[in-house]
Amino acid sequence: MSRKSFDRPADGPVAGRGFPRRSLSRLGGGYRTIFALVAAVALVGALAGCSGSSANGVPKEITVGTLYAGQGAFAVSSVPEYQGLQFWASQVNKDGGVMVKAYNKKIPVKVVAYNDNSSTATASTLYNQLITQNKVNILVADFGSVLTSVAVPIAKDNKMLLFDPTGTGASFFTPDNSYLVLTSLPSSAIWPTSLSGFLLDQKIAKIAVVYSSNDFDQSQAETLKKNLAAQGVSPVYYQAVATDTKDYGVILRNIAALKPDAVLEFGYAPNDIAFLQGIESGGYHFKMVFTVFSGQQLSIMEKAVGEKGLQNTYTYPTPPLYGFNNVNYGLGMNDFIKTFEAANSVDNVNFLNIAGYNAGLVIQKALETAASLKQENLREAVSSFSGNLNTLDGAFKIDPSDGAQVGELLPVAQFQLASGSLKPVIVYPSDLSTGKPIYPAS
Repeated sequence: MSRKSFDRPADGPVAGRGFPRRSLSRLGGGYRTIFALVAAVALVGALAGCSGSSANGVPKEITVGTLYAGQGAFAVSSVPEYQGLQFWASQVNKDGGVMVKAYNKKIPVKVVAYNDNSSTATASTLYNQLITQNKVNILVADFGSVLTSVAVPIAKDNKMLLFDPTGTGASFFTPDNSYLVLTSLPSSAIWPTSLSGFLLDQKIAKIAVVYSSNDFDQSQAETLKKNLAAQGVSPVYYQAVATDTKDYGVILRNIAALKPDAVLEFGYAPNDIAFLQGIESGGYHFKMVFTVFSGQQLSIMEKAVGEKGLQNTYTYPTPPLYGFNNVNYGLGMNDFIKTFEAANSVDNVNFLNIAGYNAGLVIQKALETAASLKQENLREAVSSFSGNLNTLDGAFKIDPSDGAQVGELLPVAQFQLASGSLKPVIVYPSDLSTGKPIYPAS
């Protein structure tokens, strides 16, 4: 994470926004209205496809093809990410479109989207449709590693550059694939770098790890295990579970019997919720508990497990739990929150909104930079500004060999009670910290 691009607003980090009462991630109320609108826009785009070029060869619009999960396990994460991308498109279109260097003019953006219903089989068909039938100019992956996993080989086989907001699975990024760019999160293989550093710094050695058996979570567990092993520490419990696990009762009993000093669970939001609910219903008390998605979808986690269930737990905080306002491209964090909330008539922004918008910024910069709309030229453009782009999501920098995001490291935060409510306190690394950890948890 770029240290230079991090700044704390005068009224404290954006984390001070705390736990909002309404969330884009809840499928209800005004949210349904917003979803209906973006779905309608998606349908029009999908029916229209690419609408051709003007007489002088300049395209009438730049088509951005993507998928979203309107239903199913990934809907609560996918829909907000999709809304962030839609917001980006609306912002550039208000300004006359995106500047396309290849034509030296601004061209409107059209988002062409289909609902994959959280199904990889459906997603596979629809990614192919976007490329071969809609012939979109730009291809954007759906949320997360599971739904991105099928897009990676399809994009590569079709020589189509895949802009990947949040599919961080380590196995995606290989030197033989130049058609992939991770835009809004580091590769999951390096997510636990700060977490392992925190554990070693605190001299916590008796560690229990449970992880979901998918690339996203397994790569985190493996990196953590490797980092700890380098310092002579081995987990006392290290167990994979199915990604659709809903009951952690037996696992928690087995972990509790070992009396660990830290319990780490790597999963998606439903896993984290079930795990924290299992701790509460089983009456367990651990010195340290870590989960992943409370740092990305705080309002959902709070609704599911309550403030008591989150108090003193740890996570990877992501924007807007802290803020990047010192940017050289796009809206800074505070301006984004204000503008997005006003545009969507909501009072909460979550990380997935930011991830979708940030992916749009990377696309925009690529179009402003590329010599043509050829996919290899777009990839060359991304490489050319890698390391020089600071957005509300931090420093954009990719590994030139495989397109993995390496410009930021996720810090470690703990949810601590302050003035009657929980606040995310960054506890590691020291140069980003906003407080000290409460360990063991009270």
